Amino acid sequence: MSFTFEEQKIRGVFVIKPQVFGDARGYFMETFKKADFEEHGIPTEFVQDNESSSSKGVLRGLHFQKNHTQGKLVRVSQGRVFDVAVDVRPGSKTYGEWCGVELSSEEKNMFWIPAGFAHGFLVLSDTAVFTYKCTDVYDPASEGGIPWNDPTVNVEWPKLDVDYKTSEKDGKHEKFKDQDFSWAKKWL
Repeated sequence: MSFTFEEQKIRGVFVIKPQVFGDARGYFMETFKKADFEEHGIPTEFVQDNESSSSKGVLRGLHFQKNHTQGKLVRVSQGRVFDVAVDVRPGSKTYGEWCGVELSSEEKNMFWIPAGFAHGFLVLSDTAVFTYKCTDVYDPASEGGIPWNDPTVNVEWPKLDVDYKTSEKDGKHEKFKDQDFSWAKKWL
């Protein structure tokens, strides 16, 4: 097997570590292998790849889509981020809980966030290039979010020597307790 899969405290969320082959010339690794992912119940039909570049302190999220709900396989190809998944599936044993992991280009680890979760990340390095594969397309008409500092979810974001930088849009999300997440029940 080309990967190790570590299920997190929330069922269905995985940290994935690829097998890396390196020598004086550099390294080689597989970043996806259908059979290995299917063996762990991770969907393997990805329809969109995305990449973003951000500077230290940029906090993106916590985002979700009500329609065209996306599962995301995320990794960092340059730098370091703290990546977070929040369970928004009513009826789940872990509804409203979060788990987080540091992703880095040095570790080459990945994070699987299933559909039915909000997702966000904080850039820890001077810059970071964040890449992800999605199981559905981006649909701006159905996007939503939770405030990064929502008191109900209470994500423990790492402290930095710079202020967090968020978008104006991310500052307007309703609090977790005031939202209707019934759309996410189908992802249980």
